[in-house]
Amino acid sequence: MPDTPYRAMRRTKIVSTLGPATTDHATIRALAVAGVDVFRLNFSHGTHEDHAARHAVIRDVEAELGRPIGILADVQGPKLRVGTFANGRVQLTPGAPFRLDLDGAPGNETRVSLPHPEIIAAAQVGSTLLLDDGRLALRVCERGPDFLLTEVVVGGPLSDHKGVNVPDVVLLIPALTDKDRVDMAFALDLGIEYVGLSFVQRPEDVREARALACGRAWIMTKLEKPQAMDNLHEIITLSDAVMVARGDLGVELPPEQVPLAQKRIIRMARQLGRPVVVATQMLESMVHAPTPTRAEASDVATAVFDGADAVMLSAETAVGSYPREAVAIMDRIVRRVEEDEVWRRQMETSSPEPDHSVAGAIAAATRQVAATVDAAAIVAFTLSGRTALRIARERPSCPILGLAPNDEIARRLAVAWGVQAISVGQETPVHTVESVVDQALAVAKGDGYGIVGDAVVIVAGLPFGVAGSTNTLRVATLT
Repeated sequence: MPDTPYRAMRRTKIVSTLGPATTDHATIRALAVAGVDVFRLNFSHGTHEDHAARHAVIRDVEAELGRPIGILADVQGPKLRVGTFANGRVQLTPGAPFRLDLDGAPGNETRVSLPHPEIIAAAQVGSTLLLDDGRLALRVCERGPDFLLTEVVVGGPLSDHKGVNVPDVVLLIPALTDKDRVDMAFALDLGIEYVGLSFVQRPEDVREARALACGRAWIMTKLEKPQAMDNLHEIITLSDAVMVARGDLGVELPPEQVPLAQKRIIRMARQLGRPVVVATQMLESMVHAPTPTRAEASDVATAVFDGADAVMLSAETAVGSYPREAVAIMDRIVRRVEEDEVWRRQMETSSPEPDHSVAGAIAAATRQVAATVDAAAIVAFTLSGRTALRIARERPSCPILGLAPNDEIARRLAVAWGVQAISVGQETPVHTVESVVDQALAVAKGDGYGIVGDAVVIVAGLPFGVAGSTNTLRVATLT
């Protein structure tokens, strides 16, 4: 692949996690050239210094390539774990009793510390506890003020500090821990675009994060708890973007329910006009292999057919042996799907009902007009990014150029389906319909999105410069 900036005619975006395998400038640049639109910094691992160094490299690469690149700071969330064992590990036998308690002493084959009183308080007789990413299962038989007596349902080895999942209980713990608050403040000061909010159970979790962000970044809610599915509409409404985090979701939901949950989340996110990312194990075998399995390729394609805004690589690029190849193959899979006529028809027929607002009506009309005049591009003047998101929700067949007032908004749109964001700044402010049209045509032509004679559909709000005032649609011709 030539080492030149790419201009993605690909609609579905790619998110890539950085880690020990992807720290230096040359590697991160290679990933961006291969097709990454958003880089993820995983605050479950690494130090603040590590993340600051990667952030600086991303911004250098962004300047070199001349296109906005988004950065997602994914905070860890509450990690529930058992304590330690006297010998480091034990073997749990199906049918045997096993006690979880608040005693911090090292455990053995009959008990272990569970330093989370909120789990003990919330669990009921009959509740299920899953340990070590769901490999072991316990059923609660008795509950006391400081212990749970359980029966081993699925046995196996259990070692120090393995994770605990409680799929059928709402735990009264905040989604943001003290560590997350420190990490979030650090990431916001760096100047990231999205905060990934882990283990959300209730709408209140999202409200808390929004209050802390105070508009400095978009909140990307990770949907990985069954309890969040019970409040899905309100949680997505409160979020700026969402992620189908299939790792923990797959631990707490039966495997056969995860694909249905994925489709439901994507469908509702699109209906509400929120970008949605599908994540976890998409090309997992490429952690160690230079090519994916056919099932993994189909998994990526399914997310694209479902209408996801973005697909994400995790361990594949964070610790894998073939990070650039993983991005390149994901790019190829996405592009091939988007060349398919069935995919195009599916995007058109799955368009949700317009919301009942002037801006919603304008966005729906934009797609129809662009299709009727065979427009080369849609140019959306978007002060906050919302106008571009409304048009992306309609899944038009031509590119969407999101003209943003600054780099910050342009970078936030890096995750949005079909949007190629451009920071036009405030050097040449536009105040009239004529000046709006002139600037839109100049950008479309200058960036190679059409030739003389092509139609361009222009969307803006007048009076210009007022967020949320999208009310104008014009068709103009490139000259």
